[in-house]
Amino acid sequence: QLLESGGGLVQAGGSLRLSCVVSGMTASIYTVGWFRQAPGKEREFVACIAWSADNKRYGASVKGRFTISRDNAKNAVYLQMNNLKPEDTAVYSCASRKTSGGYDSYDLYDYWGQGTQVTVSS
Repeated sequence: QLLESGGGLVQAGGSLRLSCVVSGMTASIYTVGWFRQAPGKEREFVACIAWSADNKRYGASVKGRFTISRDNAKNAVYLQMNNLKPEDTAVYSCASRKTSGGYDSYDLYDYWGQGTQVTVSS
């Protein structure tokens, strides 16, 4: 099970920190990722982090503004989002996968949270 929190309404240029708490299957996790989906648009890869290593990847549209991190003691993954833009408005979901190879396609991930809404006003 994955549970996201931390979404909300923020003005452009502001920051938010999303959290994803993982329970139930942490021993089998290889990677945890964040994806987002805006109305009428396809799901977009945001970032991912290896569960047991320091490997991180970012989508091109968020690189340099967003930072993904992990706290294994809390079974949590965080997404620090800075310098937010109106185009960052979307439902953000975290997901986990058990296998390696690739990272930015949503169909590689096995389990998903319900998502949290992020709205950035101009």
